[in-house]
Amino acid sequence: QVQLVESGGGLVQAGGSLRLACAASGSIFRISMGWYRQPPGKQREMVATTSTSGTTNYADSVKGRFTISRDYTKNTMYLQMISLQPEDTAVYYCNALKGPETSWGQGTQVTVSS
Repeated sequence: QVQLVESGGGLVQAGGSLRLACAASGSIFRISMGWYRQPPGKQREMVATTSTSGTTNYADSVKGRFTISRDYTKNTMYLQMISLQPEDTAVYYCNALKGPETSWGQGTQVTVSS
């Protein structure tokens, strides 16, 4: 099973930017990956996904502000976030789907102050 470790979270003011990273324990070829988040008191929700063919999908709330990408040489997925708003405050998790196996990272906290 792929091991995932997120980094890059933190405290930022509204309008600011952050880049999250998700480092995988092995190759990320032929693995569908994505970012999810869980705001305080709410359920986990999809933020952005990238398929094995490179197709990306974004939640309506982040379109135009967040960009998902991968660096295959570093086995790492990224989430570039700009124009952050207080409603983006959440624990952000990365996810990987490899065949029947699903892996989750431990999460990284993103807090946006108004």
